Amino acid sequence: MIQPSGIILDLDGTVYRGDELIPGARRAIEWLREQALPLVFVTNALESCAEHAAKLARFGIPAERDDVVTAPLVLTRYLGRHMPGATLFTISDPPLVEQLGPSFRLSEDPNEIDAVVVSCDRTLDYRKLNVAFQALRRGARFFAVNADAVCPVPGGEIPDAGAVIGALEGSSNRKVDLVAGKPSPLMAEAALERLGRPASECLMVGDSLATDVMMGQRAGMTTALVLTGVTRQADLSEAPVQPDHVLESIAEVPRLLGG
Repeated sequence: MIQPSGIILDLDGTVYRGDELIPGARRAIEWLREQALPLVFVTNALESCAEHAAKLARFGIPAERDDVVTAPLVLTRYLGRHMPGATLFTISDPPLVEQLGPSFRLSEDPNEIDAVVVSCDRTLDYRKLNVAFQALRRGARFFAVNADAVCPVPGGEIPDAGAVIGALEGSSNRKVDLVAGKPSPLMAEAALERLGRPASECLMVGDSLATDVMMGQRAGMTTALVLTGVTRQADLSEAPVQPDHVLESIAEVPRLLGG
């Protein structure tokens, strides 16, 4: 049994998988709230905080936009502080473009692009890769919303932002300058700021060793891996990152905390 004073929950693969709520997730979150434990949801997905809160509400889990920290939110804040007024080129699904558009100028001209921003893009084509490639060759900064290799979906997985990063790193001989999403310390800092708790008093629950568990460990949190997303029990034997606790699903979190 552990006694954290704050809880950080991943979403896709932990609370739900695509449009399917993971069995026991709603009751587990209700129990956490009954214990008056501060709770924040974190995700590398591209939709806005408000959209994620609305999705949780549709699953019967009341949530406000401030209950959610997303990788696009973290990246937008970083760019606003360090590159205000920058001209960007995005390789991404539409939700990221919609969030960056109001604050930054978007362009497909490599000569005027200050930064290339990449994420999962289900309409990726050679033209987009070439615009990004030419901009990087001309010295544009290179940012990623997340570096996830795959994204869990009902019935399996699909390639995620890691595939786009790999293509551009391999062709341009450039390494990504910054990854905003998990396991970035920027993401951990944003979540801890929302909770108002030190990392040493928080529990990070997620389905990915490479993002959720690694972020939690780097920040000094206790970590719990759930086996409802991208990680299987067999993956643990040779994994360089090991969680503090392994759970079949989020439904076991109350038991872990003595409930």
